[in-house]
Amino acid sequence: MSYEVLARKWRPRSFPELVGQDHVRRALVNALDSGRLHHAYLFTGTRGVGKTTIARILAKSLNCETRGVSSEPCGECSACREVDEGRFIDLIEVDAASRTKVDETRELLENVPYAPSRGRYKVYLIDEVHMFSTHSFNALLKTLEEPPPHVRFLLATTDPQKVPVTILSRCLQFNLRLMPVPAIVEHLEKIAGAEQVEYDAAALAQIARAAAGSMRDALSLLDQAIAFGQGTVRAEDVEAMLGTLSRERLFALVEALVAADAEALLEEVEQLAQAAADLSPVLADLLSLLHQVALAQTVPEALDESVADAERVRALAGRMAPEDVQLYYQIGTLGRRDLGWAPDARTGLEMTLLRMLAFRPEPASGEAATTKTGAGAGRAGGGRRPAPGRAAAPEPEPEPEPEPEPEPNPARSGPSAAGRPGEPEPLDWERTVAALGLRGLAGELGANTVLLGLEGDRVRLALAPEHDHLSGDRYRKRLEKALSEHLGRPVRIELTRELPAAAETPADAERRRGEDRRREAERAIADDPVVQAFQERFDARVEAGSVQPAEPGTGEADNR
Repeated sequence: MSYEVLARKWRPRSFPELVGQDHVRRALVNALDSGRLHHAYLFTGTRGVGKTTIARILAKSLNCETRGVSSEPCGECSACREVDEGRFIDLIEVDAASRTKVDETRELLENVPYAPSRGRYKVYLIDEVHMFSTHSFNALLKTLEEPPPHVRFLLATTDPQKVPVTILSRCLQFNLRLMPVPAIVEHLEKIAGAEQVEYDAAALAQIARAAAGSMRDALSLLDQAIAFGQGTVRAEDVEAMLGTLSRERLFALVEALVAADAEALLEEVEQLAQAAADLSPVLADLLSLLHQVALAQTVPEALDESVADAERVRALAGRMAPEDVQLYYQIGTLGRRDLGWAPDARTGLEMTLLRMLAFRPEPASGEAATTKTGAGAGRAGGGRRPAPGRAAAPEPEPEPEPEPEPEPNPARSGPSAAGRPGEPEPLDWERTVAALGLRGLAGELGANTVLLGLEGDRVRLALAPEHDHLSGDRYRKRLEKALSEHLGRPVRIELTRELPAAAETPADAERRRGEDRRREAERAIADDPVVQAFQERFDARVEAGSVQPAEPGTGEADNR
């Protein structure tokens, strides 16, 4: 007996056997059981999600000889068997892609008025109906407007946008969704068990992801994997068959990112290149893993439990800062978009990974922010290397050269021996925040607070109410750590939401200075003789809001 492929052997033959598409199944079952049948149905969705399968089940439900019109056809009568075998005379299956001529469509529809030969209903199943020509659609429209009572039309398409609205308005439309990965994995496990095929859970998960929501594609890939593995389905065989990135390699890439180890990153890329793997899909696989990590951090219950390495994903989620994950995902997305512009796939991949390290936020724990390749080394012109765990001070306010004695600057670090005993100079909070060089949300926390007092090891800060989302322990502890390093002694930060009247945070001060520069730029433009000449001679005007100040220190206004 010839071998029957899994996609045909395991095609659902009744509504209970359908995997997914519950919204379509429920509507059709209720319509059949209540006798509220429409004359035309349109099933839309990508390939392999069950459009034709549902149409054939519906054809059996309409023509079952044992149970009549029912949502549960017997599957044993001659009508049911002939529908399953594709030889029921009153089920007319048409491939619209091969019958685009209007004459062929008219010839097909000429038989519509005649009663069915054997069944209760004559069912027209038109696949890829969007391929009909305009004249063919017009011929079909005339039939849909006045359908005979013994005819039902089941239309299927992967591109409903190309179906005329006149056709759409005369059909009940059902949009079939992509199959979720867990549902595909569960179905593959059932089939592999019934076929007595040994398998790895990770291998089935890889097949399910590669199927991209198509159950038929998943079954075809399972067939191929069984043949490739000589009767077994193993993760390493599926990786080789699909040419996908090994999950071990993928986790190794992320581990190198977590450790800020550029050498390890490049070594992993070298290993991938030596394996002659296509490097183009690596970023897509990396983004998928980062997405799983982000889910594990924010909505743990949403993590796909069917993935064999779910525990490793949770472990990564516990070691990575959420802002790191989001930044890596954003950089990876941009890198994937620009991959076609890179000299080659390997160069684009390496530059994207190195960019993730270059823009990596300050670590939330005590690990150093520098990498093994020397990231964070001294700047040209004699600048000094930032202290571990803290980024360099932002331009154009350069960090001063170190004094011969490593004593903290009184104006920047608060209490010192420079003032009279018992009367330490106050801490300049704005200059201190700038000197900390914190990025991300911890930097935002510092920039949107006001210093209320510094008493011993206690630093009291008031947070602007509109920035209450920054008051979490993670950001407070990062600010506390950086401030302790800056002052040279441990301190603890206490936050209050009661901002003093007329108080100005560092962020407020920066906005005020920016507004002052903008007004000054507008005055400079208004007083410019060339601008005045244009206004007088040509009735010109300066568009409101178009004047932007130049960067501080340039001394010029920039009219953009």
